[in-house]
Amino acid sequence: QHATTEASQATLASVSPVFAVMKLDKEGNTTYFEKKKTELYQELGLQARDLRFQHLMSIATRNNRIIMRMEFLKAVVTPEFLLILDYRNSNLEHWLFNELASQLAGEGQLVTYSLPFEFRAIEAILQYRISKLQGRLNTLQPQILETLEALVDPKLLSVDRSKLHILLQNGKSLSELETDLKVFKETILEILDEEELIEELCLSKWTDPQVFEESTSGIDHAEEMELLLENYYRQAEDLANEARELRVLIDDSESIIFINLDSHRNVMMRLNLQLTMGTFSLSLFGLIGVAFGMNLESSLEEDPRIFWLVTGIMFLGSGLIWRRLLSFLGRHLEPPLPPHVPAVLKKSQPAAGRVEIKNNLKAETFGLSRSTLTNE
Repeated sequence: QHATTEASQATLASVSPVFAVMKLDKEGNTTYFEKKKTELYQELGLQARDLRFQHLMSIATRNNRIIMRMEFLKAVVTPEFLLILDYRNSNLEHWLFNELASQLAGEGQLVTYSLPFEFRAIEAILQYRISKLQGRLNTLQPQILETLEALVDPKLLSVDRSKLHILLQNGKSLSELETDLKVFKETILEILDEEELIEELCLSKWTDPQVFEESTSGIDHAEEMELLLENYYRQAEDLANEARELRVLIDDSESIIFINLDSHRNVMMRLNLQLTMGTFSLSLFGLIGVAFGMNLESSLEEDPRIFWLVTGIMFLGSGLIWRRLLSFLGRHLEPPLPPHVPAVLKKSQPAAGRVEIKNNLKAETFGLSRSTLTNE
């Protein structure tokens, strides 16, 4: 049994995952090494499940350690250093090697005086996450606006399927962005709602209580941590509002596209109906020619003027009946008058830029009634 136990332990050790670790200290010095998962969580005083990273955002504390998961970023923050696990990722390389060290050394803080190391590490990671979300939104926004502007053009008789395919892909990317922003906000809000969680993020409180005392500005570090989290929560909320506006534009533009297609379809149906009525009128008076074309014996067919008389009556009668049918169709298909709309205060319009494009799309979306409101 002892030999079996040792063999099983050796097997577990051989399959234990190995982390490529990037370690950064307070001065921004960087070291790289590889270590097995079992050795790493034992050295940090954590449990195995604490290093079970998934592509979901979470911020947790355990044994005076902060464990942060943000999509591809896996980090462990301590009062003395920051560990980035599995740092060999193309999405992280630029930030890790060019920006992170300088931020940990003291740049980019929300306050002018020195903060504990964990504040700088949390701020750097949150700033990275917000910048990535902002970059995704900045990439999607012009593409969506350009596609919508091309699709809602009333001069187009048909919809470009390639544009619809691009809009569908951008819509899916926008939905993923909205989900990521929602998770980011919920994670931050969960911490802000619990005062104990905020204090647990202040690791220096447990290692060096003097550092945690009130700062020169009269605000203790727990409140500073709350302000830091609120700042990034507001930034995520602003991004979510912009993404929500794009979603509204997409939904409204879909309505415009359907209205344009219905309008063109109605024109074709009306033309088909007019041609059908013309054919009916001509066929109705064509019975006269059919009657005269029969082998009947009468004195009328001997008169050469009868042909032109009958032909004139046929065309004149067909035209009159067709005009009557068209007037009947016009009376019954005439759109009703729009209802009276009371005057409203005119809203100030932005000067230029992408906001102007959004307003143009919104104006087209709500149609004539919307433009009437704006003019009044």
